[in-house]
Amino acid sequence: MSGIILHHYDLSPFSEKIRLALGYKGLEWSSVKVEAVPPRPLLNALTGGYRRVPVLQVGADVYCDTEIIFRALERIKPQPSLYPTGEGLSKALSLWWDRSTWKPAIGILVDYIGEHLPPEFLADRKDHYLGYDISKQAMAPMLPAYVQEMCAFAEWLDSMLAENGNYLTGSALSVADLTCYHSLWLLRANCGADAIDKQLFLSRNVINWMDRIAAIGHGHSTEMTPEEALECARTASPILPSIGFKDPTAIAAGTRVAVTPNDNARVPVTGTLVAADAQEIIIRKDTPETGVLHIHFPRAGFETLPVTSSAQSAA
Repeated sequence: MSGIILHHYDLSPFSEKIRLALGYKGLEWSSVKVEAVPPRPLLNALTGGYRRVPVLQVGADVYCDTEIIFRALERIKPQPSLYPTGEGLSKALSLWWDRSTWKPAIGILVDYIGEHLPPEFLADRKDHYLGYDISKQAMAPMLPAYVQEMCAFAEWLDSMLAENGNYLTGSALSVADLTCYHSLWLLRANCGADAIDKQLFLSRNVINWMDRIAAIGHGHSTEMTPEEALECARTASPILPSIGFKDPTAIAAGTRVAVTPNDNARVPVTGTLVAADAQEIIIRKDTPETGVLHIHFPRAGFETLPVTSSAQSAA
């Protein structure tokens, strides 16, 4: 199997939870740093234009979205498992946390450091990613509501830890821990841990839990250039899909489809449907630049629809 390549940037909270997963599993990986603001032409070549970070690459297989990246890491190294109590609770808790905390966390973040964010970053997030203005001035009127919401969520974490012990879903770390950690990590790392702990009424349970997760580290990584990652894809072949084909909406294998996030950064990725189950979909792309790729997406949080002839003509 080809080596693990992670396309990411340092301050990306979604990248942080994957870096920690790699560390938890003791995996060696190659680090490809990308810009926080596009264009990212070489990464786009690998993903078909998928807009978000991180992206995991294993040879000619490309994994978009953290949920499907976790699934790939479980296949690569099943133990220690990221789902010690089963997938359902961890995945549901993760999806809720990602979607419920993102805007309030950003609102609090920009209150502290908004004046330092580059104009091009703010414009990109407004026009191409989130669809709303995250400047300090724009977010300020709702700051009390953002703080109130994050305080409530933090108390829920405390309740889970009081019930289960060291981790949210039981005695061992799970995907839920890595996900619920990452937005608090973003705030504490950029705004000051003491200030955030006080503002959000973080309990000693929650602070100790965060310390345990931070201690996992990121494992062993080596730097790789985007050009080298592209060459790894071009000279590799996709692995044979292990999930078979069972699309719940009866889209046939070989159909040209568009896969689009259903929350933000709604950039469709088009390709030929090659494999599917209730949790994952795989499309095939073939370009002179990359060769044949298999691009993997989760079902939850994404829409997969056939590409109509008119859409193909417009493309």
